[in-house]
Amino acid sequence: MRVHLGTDHAGLELKQHLISWLETHGHEPVDHGAFVYDAQDDYPVFCLRAAAAVAADHGSLGVVIGGSGNGEQIAANKVKGVRAALVWNHDTAVLARQHNDANVISVGGRMHTVEEMTGFVELFLATPFSGEERHVRRIKMLTDYEVTGDLPALPASAEGHTATPDADA
Repeated sequence: MRVHLGTDHAGLELKQHLISWLETHGHEPVDHGAFVYDAQDDYPVFCLRAAAAVAADHGSLGVVIGGSGNGEQIAANKVKGVRAALVWNHDTAVLARQHNDANVISVGGRMHTVEEMTGFVELFLATPFSGEERHVRRIKMLTDYEVTGDLPALPASAEGHTATPDADA
């Protein structure tokens, strides 16, 4: 499987480790940077490229890495067609694929050991999407919103219980 990787300085060592690990396990890593340590580099430069490559490369997956993984997940989710999940344990790695059909995961290079994060990536790559109707339906709602900007219809049980924007605001 082709795996696109992007990181800032905080995940550089982990990315280098993952590239070797992926090759050893029969995957094709594609490195979108950072390529050298620069404490002042900006994660969007690299994470947006990795996410865009995943969106353009059907069947591939991606891993973005930073200090916490938060900003990197936000950046990846700005790319149309990407569903990036912040992963912090084995369950979230599995559920990102199984329930959300995530195609990118984000991990915090300062939050976990190299062994833990390698395990998260391994589980993410090995877990298929469940294809359950409820998950397909939810993902379709998100995809439709991404394309149209139209919010999903409210269920009947929510009518009259939602806040509406103040017209005077």
